[in-house]
Amino acid sequence: MKIIQLLPELKVGGVERGTVDLSDHLIKLGHDSAVVSAGGQLVKLLDDHGAEHFQLPISKKNIRAIAQIGNLKKIYTEYQPDIIHVRSRFPAWINYLALKNFHGERPIVISTFHGLYSKPFYSKSMSYADEIIAISQTVEDYIIENYQVDKSNLHLIYRGCDLEEFNSSLLSETWKNSWFNEFPQTKNKIILNLPGRITSWKGIEFFIDLFAYLDTSRFHGIIPGPVAANKESYFNSLNKLIKQKNLSDHLSFCGARSDISDVYKISDIVMNLSSKPEPFGRTIIEAAACGSHVMGWDRGGVKESINSINPVGLVEYGNIEKLAKQIDKVLVTAPPESIPEKFTKESLVSATMKVYELALSKAS
Repeated sequence: MKIIQLLPELKVGGVERGTVDLSDHLIKLGHDSAVVSAGGQLVKLLDDHGAEHFQLPISKKNIRAIAQIGNLKKIYTEYQPDIIHVRSRFPAWINYLALKNFHGERPIVISTFHGLYSKPFYSKSMSYADEIIAISQTVEDYIIENYQVDKSNLHLIYRGCDLEEFNSSLLSETWKNSWFNEFPQTKNKIILNLPGRITSWKGIEFFIDLFAYLDTSRFHGIIPGPVAANKESYFNSLNKLIKQKNLSDHLSFCGARSDISDVYKISDIVMNLSSKPEPFGRTIIEAAACGSHVMGWDRGGVKESINSINPVGLVEYGNIEKLAKQIDKVLVTAPPESIPEKFTKESLVSATMKVYELALSKAS
């Protein structure tokens, strides 16, 4: 097989990492793999395992990107892929237009819905595919409700966690000493962790409000995640709120972390409290793979993830008081020893290969 994957760019992120992992697996199986994107840090990993990368500026919605239709068509003509796998809405539009009036054998198109997209015409490009992958039951239900698709062409494949990176191996004493030197306020405390980018829909206000219901002599909250330049005002407002509630000694922002798997392990409970339903809830699966307890709202992809690990960790959306009461109930349960196979990278890659093979068999 010759497969091309399309996505906006190859910076560090879950979708991007999954694209590289799949490409690596394809190469190991003897297939040809290529990726079209605007580039990024992960291009080197493609080079390392022998895949091709075609750099096109398709990460931003502008005239320059629209002008890449002809260049993409040229790549298809020369590379002659059997399958094109689109992973984002704008590249999906560029692909759709490149394949209109395409001269030669038309490749099969696979799309992966990674989110609960808005319903307007713009998002429809993801449904223009021969086979469609949904990353959770929540996303599959959303697709059926909002797009005219043949259910027989829909496939549920959960996002895969890399168990080489996220596992329950013991923390080193060196790392623990370094952590407690950096965050001495967390020592001898039950650590509650709300990981994620600092943005308004990640539920950070819920997390702050939670501490009004907790015995702060027992608990400390950490919030590891980057602050984008355009989110500094919001970040400052959160710090102001924490000070107003006299919680400065009990909540700590940790910034972007390259050691997030270790941060999961030092945490007693990792939470997802997003104010919007999550399509999947990647941090919950990663944390559980590291042996941490997990909690979150009883909806969306987070509900699916926690339900498969420990349903005690599910709480009705927005009920902060119930969330606080549920913490001790979660802590007395056994921490997860592993995650269900359906949430592993190996399962994702294997299931995606089966979709490719099915699509080719239908076309033959």
